[in-house]
Amino acid sequence: MTPPASIGIAFAALAVIGIAYQVIALAALCRFFSRPALRGSSDAPLTILKPLHGAEPELSSNLATFLSQDYSGAIQMVCGVGNAEDSAIPAVAELRRTNPEATIELVTGLRPPGANAKIGNLCAMLPAARHDILVISDSDMAVQPSYLTNLIAELDQPGVGAVTCLYTGRGDTGLWSQVSAAAMSYTGMPNMVMALATSIAQPCLGSTIAIRRTTLNALGGFERFADELADDYAIGEAVAALGLQVVVPPILLTHACAQRSLAEVWRQHLRWSVTIRGVAPMRHAGSGVTHALSFALITVPFLPMAGAVLVAAALLVRLSLALVVNRISGVRQRFIWLVPIADLLEFAVFLGSFAARTIDWRGRRLTMADPRRIAHPVTSTTEIS
Repeated sequence: MTPPASIGIAFAALAVIGIAYQVIALAALCRFFSRPALRGSSDAPLTILKPLHGAEPELSSNLATFLSQDYSGAIQMVCGVGNAEDSAIPAVAELRRTNPEATIELVTGLRPPGANAKIGNLCAMLPAARHDILVISDSDMAVQPSYLTNLIAELDQPGVGAVTCLYTGRGDTGLWSQVSAAAMSYTGMPNMVMALATSIAQPCLGSTIAIRRTTLNALGGFERFADELADDYAIGEAVAALGLQVVVPPILLTHACAQRSLAEVWRQHLRWSVTIRGVAPMRHAGSGVTHALSFALITVPFLPMAGAVLVAAALLVRLSLALVVNRISGVRQRFIWLVPIADLLEFAVFLGSFAARTIDWRGRRLTMADPRRIAHPVTSTTEIS
């Protein structure tokens, strides 16, 4: 057997494994979302913590979805920004104007020392939180009206320490934001479902972390995670170490993607990939076999006929999975045609993640101090309005 043929067979084998993985992921998706979400009757008051940074597209309307809830308990929202000139502040003012009955507070200025600006923001915001139940959520999320009812029903179950949520993407700023959304919806979310289905990992995601203040205190507070790159993962890991569960209900949130260029998409997805590499290096390396289409395309120059068949099979299963995701999320034909582009981008990001030693986080260059921690301390002051 000639060397090129051997290489082609090796890539063909990886493509077959990737195609099989996608078929299993499709089945796992259907199984995971076939169970109904819990709906409780709790009316316990809660505080939503929203760390903000910059004027994201649709920020005010995304925040408003967290207030337009069918939850019967009192809801307080605490928004936090890095300084009094942050461009996210007008969105909070607009939110207050359009929701005059809501309890919305703004914390300006940061933060105790630490490389993770989001955690520093949360440390500054926490004193303004009035209630025991805390719902922490990234600024670029939007939710359905049943969101809080579903969350608190899960959090009220015995042995549950935190609740987190899966999400799909929504492209708000044109083509590249849609590519990012496609990668998020059709690769990232199904991979998380597979991790749950196989018990390879128990994700805890920045989209949502619902937790009681007593549990957070038992973890050592937000300060414990001040230099963690994957603060959400680390919080979930710490909750599990207390002997409590991190639960993922069968609901989907919406991540508002806002990248305007390929470079922006690359930086954000590389940061996510490096984060996974840091917390689970072996699992990250093994995830290479999920890239069915990329390995099928690499097979073509070595074994043209077999490669073409594998490319067709990979496209068929990937498009089928995307259609299932759209059905589950209630969106028709969203970004289907971008699946091949998103797949190739994710493969390039996967390869690039092994060489990256610095990452971009909202315009700040952060250095990896070790596989899980970052270095770039900042300090500031805090005001509440």
